[in-house]
Amino acid sequence: MEQAPITVVTADDHPVFRQGIASVLASAPGFCLVAEATGGREAIALYRCHRPDLVLMDIQMPDLDGVEATHSIRHEFPHAAIVVLTTYEGDALVMRAMKAGAAGYLLKSAARHEMLETLRAIHSGQRHVPPLLIQAVARQTPGDELTPREIQVLELASLGKSNRLIGQQLCIAEETVKVHMKNLMAKLQANDRTHAVLLALGRGIISIRNRPRPVLS
Repeated sequence: MEQAPITVVTADDHPVFRQGIASVLASAPGFCLVAEATGGREAIALYRCHRPDLVLMDIQMPDLDGVEATHSIRHEFPHAAIVVLTTYEGDALVMRAMKAGAAGYLLKSAARHEMLETLRAIHSGQRHVPPLLIQAVARQTPGDELTPREIQVLELASLGKSNRLIGQQLCIAEETVKVHMKNLMAKLQANDRTHAVLLALGRGIISIRNRPRPVLS
């Protein structure tokens, strides 16, 4: 009896990349692309509609990022198999994606054969994280993880805001902002705030495409 194809939904806001994935899947035996989403919210809706075997989910999307979309899908469908796609090699993104329930993590630069092998492996029940990313995660300790407030401060600093303006936007004292900045710089082992922003961008802790998170109490 002929085996049913592995059904796939992709989610990425870049049409060229979606076309590339569609081309790879169309030329690979045993796969069927059933729908393409341009954002996280659409990905959730398409999953509900099609219930695919796999979802290829970009992390950086404008309306709802891939980590949050993954969390929502997995909350509603605990057995959903989601592979997170990103251009970043940041360990922070690996941890966020895996905590959200992703079964695999692929760099967009991955070769065609690596992508297909990963999809087949995850469909068979395995998990996949590239070795270099596992090493990056292993180098981190729980105390190195930035708090939500520290991430807010860093996101606003990345926009060029001073400590005073950051404090006004977050409704906290300027001195409190300085404390958060000192703590996050120590965790990132940064020389200054610019260095901290660059390190956070490289690790995927913050993104230039994401707006600052809502104010926390």
